[in-house]
Amino acid sequence: MPRRDLPPPPPPAHLREWLDESVVRADRARSLAELVRHNLGIERLLLLWAVAAVFALGWSFVGMALMAFEEGGPLARARALGLVFAALAAGVLVSGGIWFGRGARLDRRIRQLQCAWAASDRDPAADRRLRAPGRSLAWLLSSLALGALGLRVTFGAAAGTRPGEGAYAELVLTMGLGLILWVTALLGLGKAGAHYRWALCALRPAGPAGRSASYGRRISPGAPARRSASTGRPPRASGTRSRSSGPAV
Repeated sequence: MPRRDLPPPPPPAHLREWLDESVVRADRARSLAELVRHNLGIERLLLLWAVAAVFALGWSFVGMALMAFEEGGPLARARALGLVFAALAAGVLVSGGIWFGRGARLDRRIRQLQCAWAASDRDPAADRRLRAPGRSLAWLLSSLALGALGLRVTFGAAAGTRPGEGAYAELVLTMGLGLILWVTALLGLGKAGAHYRWALCALRPAGPAGRSASYGRRISPGAPARRSASTGRPPRASGTRSRSSGPAV
């Protein structure tokens, strides 16, 4: 898994209030656009399929090891060939697992940065471009096609096997390959769905309260009193009576 140069996290709230608002919004838009490209880019989809291909190769070695033990023949030769295929399968599957783990950590880091930058402010005009419906649709359709292929391979292998005919190693191999296909499809569907939920929740336009809290700016409790004093009319508390109103009748 190659390393990705991700944008840094947003500055803290107590620093953002000293920065120019337009500069912070420009940094936010640029960072979120880069994170969306990292998350839903075509290279990420190809990388997911590459990891699935590594697992498929490892499972193919598992199937060949089972076939070597199942075919019989000279015991020493079959055992040696099966052990060689088993060792190759273990090496490829472990490598694929490490690669998959690094990709999962990268995805988690991207999600954390996306949530942090999205929560730093609201910019509806720029956020509309970050929903990326075309990329989400590409992930969705390709994953559906891959999942349909995986289910066809899995159930086709199970339906084509007759009891007592043997060739159980081939059945395990075919069903395992189909399982890898539709698990990969589920991962792709999950990524597209996660981006859709993030876009709905994190990029939702903020109301007046959300805009007043942008960039960490808060209205101090004394602000209404100062505005009232500027009009020459001191604020009147509820339930109190003016001294000039005279005695109550």
